[in-house]
Amino acid sequence: MKNLLLTTTLAFALTGPSFAAGTHDGGHSNDHAGMAKEMMIGMPGDPAKVTRTIDVSMRETDDGEMLFEPGSLDFLRGETIRFNVINNGELEHEFVIDTMMGNAEHKEAMAKMDMEHDDPNSVRLDPGASGEVVWTFSNFGSFEFACLIPGHYESGMHGPIMVGEQMAQADVEYTTGTIKKIDAKAGKVTIIHGPLVTLDMPAMTMVFRADEEMMAKMYEGQDIEFVADRVKGKLTVTALK
Repeated sequence: MKNLLLTTTLAFALTGPSFAAGTHDGGHSNDHAGMAKEMMIGMPGDPAKVTRTIDVSMRETDDGEMLFEPGSLDFLRGETIRFNVINNGELEHEFVIDTMMGNAEHKEAMAKMDMEHDDPNSVRLDPGASGEVVWTFSNFGSFEFACLIPGHYESGMHGPIMVGEQMAQADVEYTTGTIKKIDAKAGKVTIIHGPLVTLDMPAMTMVFRADEEMMAKMYEGQDIEFVADRVKGKLTVTALK
């Protein structure tokens, strides 16, 4: 009898931990040490170190397509990005950033059981709701953002993320200029500037795009040193000092 009791107790001791190994209670809770620290795409960012803010819209079209706006994203390795995500559609959507393989695995799992993510690289929103993801892209390469709710990816809700190598500081050409006008609502700033060497452009007065975080540091009449580049076809201020 003593041997039987001992054997039974040992069996429970060996099988017990499996019940506490993590749950999918309608959510996708993040207890994974790797996720909390760093993934292949990067790691959760420090809100105090955000370098750019990107607005991301999720919606459906009248013909049944589901999409993100913008449809593609480009960053430099080391950037910390705040994604302001808003669901402008009539259905629930989510914004998840990961490798293409990682998204494919999650999409396959969610096809079997729709799980709501609770990870720092994602946000799930009801219609009309907004949220944010703050992320540091610490590795260069090709990645993906997507909505993994069953059927949404197949309806068009995914897009590429390209993360390029950060230029060495010595290779960055700063241009001097003076801010003539700021249109914060349109995200535009007019600058009287010297030659833009990297863009092979002479000194002139031009209108540039700039993100919200950068424009918050600007004021009319301010003398600046800045770097400009073409981002999605638009001349954009990418660095400021």
